[in-house]
Amino acid sequence: MSDNDRPRTVGDLALEVRSKNAGPFWVTMEVFLRDAAGYTVVADPGFLGAALIADLYRVPADTIQIFRIPQLNVVKISFPRPVVQGSLHDRDMHAGQHHVPLALLALPAPARG
Repeated sequence: MSDNDRPRTVGDLALEVRSKNAGPFWVTMEVFLRDAAGYTVVADPGFLGAALIADLYRVPADTIQIFRIPQLNVVKISFPRPVVQGSLHDRDMHAGQHHVPLALLALPAPARG
């Protein structure tokens, strides 16, 4: 496989990356990986952890919940919405666009050796 063919983002390894409301105060994102190999890369806490999500979404790391479901090759992430759904400053009423930074997240460099 050439370097040009290698997956470069979380979205490249996923069947789907989506986000949605989990009530008016929480956002949930789900990453459905194509296979166990992709799940192993993305679900690794050394890669996809609370600190990374906190940085991507500007939320406190201690409020983030990450659920790893290896039987389904799924990672689910939930955190409090920055603003309450439907409030004056809510720019994404259904949280339908929150998944984009996660899908575009660059994968860790493959181990050399």
